[in-house]
Amino acid sequence: MKPIVSIIMGSTSDLPVMEKAAAFLDSMDVPFEINALSAHRTPAEVETFAKQVRERGIKVILAGAGMAAALPGVIAANTTLPVIGIPIKGMLDGLDAMLSIIQMPPGIPVATVGVNGAQNAAILAVEMLALSNDDLATRLTAYKEELKEKIVKANQELANVKYKNKTN
Repeated sequence: MKPIVSIIMGSTSDLPVMEKAAAFLDSMDVPFEINALSAHRTPAEVETFAKQVRERGIKVILAGAGMAAALPGVIAANTTLPVIGIPIKGMLDGLDAMLSIIQMPPGIPVATVGVNGAQNAAILAVEMLALSNDDLATRLTAYKEELKEKIVKANQELANVKYKNKTN
């Protein structure tokens, strides 16, 4: 099995956030890889990774980083693959990382999800992949239907909650 999504994080301390992306990709039967690469501590390795990633069959990159959050941008500068940046909460509740990721110069786009939004990044990656994969599109549709069913069920349960002044 060859990976088609690459999950990259600045350090393994980001794994508690990034594993949510891994779990979602796993549930969708999407092969992926996970690596730790630092834009500041291993810049040559990040550049090599980004320049060679397409040749290895990767289609989408999920890059999580905190604080200065340069990793997604450095990867995007060195590949033409879509990069989804995941700001990791650290200093300033992740606002610093989010601002670093969304402030990309023209020509170097990085899609960005919310702080610690690794699961949403994985969902976005699957949506991209599903454009050319009908089986994956079917699994994604089923997932979104499950989300709907959870809310419908929760609303039905709320109907049974009684308060003196509740009108529904």
